[in-house]
Amino acid sequence: MKPLAYRMRPQNLDQVVGQQHLIGPGKIIRRMVEARLLSSMILYGPPGIGKTSIASAIAGSTKYAFRKLNAATDGKKQLQQIAAEGKMSGTVILLLDEIHRLDKTKQDFLLPLLESGQIILIGATTENPYISISPAIRSRCQIFELKPLSAQDASSAIDRALTDKENGLGNYPVELTDDARSLLIEKGNGDLRSTLNSLELAVLSTKQELKDNHQDTDSIVITQQEMADSIQMKVQNFDSSGDGHYDLVSAFQKSIRGSDTDAALHYLAKLIESGDLISICRRLSVIAYEDIGLANPSAAEHAILAIQAAQTLGFPEARIPLANAVIELALSPKSNSAITAIDRA
Repeated sequence: MKPLAYRMRPQNLDQVVGQQHLIGPGKIIRRMVEARLLSSMILYGPPGIGKTSIASAIAGSTKYAFRKLNAATDGKKQLQQIAAEGKMSGTVILLLDEIHRLDKTKQDFLLPLLESGQIILIGATTENPYISISPAIRSRCQIFELKPLSAQDASSAIDRALTDKENGLGNYPVELTDDARSLLIEKGNGDLRSTLNSLELAVLSTKQELKDNHQDTDSIVITQQEMADSIQMKVQNFDSSGDGHYDLVSAFQKSIRGSDTDAALHYLAKLIESGDLISICRRLSVIAYEDIGLANPSAAEHAILAIQAAQTLGFPEARIPLANAVIELALSPKSNSAITAIDRA
């Protein structure tokens, strides 16, 4: 069975979650679709925030043939097949994933097809296209940056998945508590693909558990604890408003900023208990450059090395380099001169 995130892929722009700066009323991609004046484009941003969804929605809204290839794994032969299809049908929309890994042979083959409009290329990448993609491709494409999804965006996608009877979970009698929803959204961390697939796992595993225990499966109530068990994440101050998590990472940063080592370790421990390595690493990176900055550049370097080690090790060992970094940053002299200067500029 195809994963929930795949089944819920939007068929038109109105079904796309977030990215209203690009697909909202009067915005550039919607205007291109409504005017049927599509041009090749590159979409870049973190995983799971809508690059493939927008490409799928554009194809669905325009009724053009839609094909998907990966620049790293698919070869010139697959490109030739799509080019032949475009020649016969007029236009094919090609979503080329990991476009930053496009080699010169495939690039040279694509360039004249982009010029003629035979293929409308939608490149997707998590890398900065101004650095990672060749100028020849960039000059033939519009470049659009996708924004991280908000908790409200993720919640809307969850609601749609729970009520959609054709592709979603609408045929299951699911009741998701507010705390369970907040935990699911926090675990997804803006990655909608991960959020939806985790939701499906929670629903199906809870249903199976009820069945195994000879309990009523006509009502599947997923609480915070059941959600945590399903997605293997410890419950740690995830309230229904979502503020608890952000209060925690804020307290973590302010403790280091205030040189309170014990408090910093306390909040680090709470974040470790939640299993949220992504937020810890991201926040430590910010702290190293925002709060310590030019007062101790080597501390920032040490923090980045500790983050890399933690990501390689994973929990529980990741706690060791993280603790080293937190103690050094808390004890370090502080300077916000760099962030002050760039903000004034």
